[in-house]
Amino acid sequence: MAEEAVQGYCVKCKEKREMKDVQEVEMNGKGGKKRLALKGTCTVCGTGMYKILGLKK
Repeated sequence: MAEEAVQGYCVKCKEKREMKDVQEVEMNGKGGKKRLALKGTCTVCGTGMYKILGLKK
């Protein structure tokens, strides 16, 4: 995955921040479906962040 500025919501800072060390992961969704998400850390406080993407096709 190319290093691009990915924005996510940091629940500790309570605002949208840029994520670093971004990885694409698969999460369990409702009804047993798999959901794609981006996992990273906040550039300011270091808290783990997720950005949930659309359904896997």
